Amino acid sequence: MSLKDILEKIIAQKMPVILCDRQKKDWKPEELLTTLTPPQLTRQAYLQPGMYIAEINDGGFLGAVLYTVKAL
Repeated sequence: MSLKDILEKIIAQKMPVILCDRQKKDWKPEELLTTLTPPQLTRQAYLQPGMYIAEINDGGFLGAVLYTVKAL
């Protein structure tokens, strides 16, 4: 699943969350969907609901945490 798919899923399900990046900046999912570049949005990722969004590396394993998920 791409990061774009995950963000669209969060938005469609109206999950009450904020996503926090590595620089500790908070983002609404809608903001990320409109501000990230196409290459960033096509990155393969995994959503662990209530915890994080992590990238999936070339080997198919979880890589770095892209965003932590914070409930509103």
